[in-house]
Amino acid sequence: MDSVVQLQRQLVDYTVQLFNEGFLDDQFNQLQQLQDESNPDFVVEVVTLFFEDSERLLDELAKALEQQSVDYTKIDAHVHQLKGSSSSIGAQRVQKVCIGFRNFCEERNIEGQVYFQLTFQIALL
Repeated sequence: MDSVVQLQRQLVDYTVQLFNEGFLDDQFNQLQQLQDESNPDFVVEVVTLFFEDSERLLDELAKALEQQSVDYTKIDAHVHQLKGSSSSIGAQRVQKVCIGFRNFCEERNIEGQVYFQLTFQIALL
């Protein structure tokens, strides 16, 4: 039982660290409040779905960016979707990077470093 308590404490400490470093915002707290005894794995399920969806969106972004004729509207739609899903789980840094990336789409100026920055932020979560 001590090991369970120790793991729970480590999870709390890690979550606090993610807040302190700006990876998460208050939306994550709200997500945690939706978890209860009837659905004890709610947060894990939602975050897992986020990562699965993010992986798919990043693959689609990579393919779209490799095209000779870049479809900025398509790229913007993928980034918009990623921004929304990151916002819904409180992934603040990812959301901010998406906002910047969407500005590049509006300017029709996609730079590889923004894509890699986005990938890096998701990997850090």
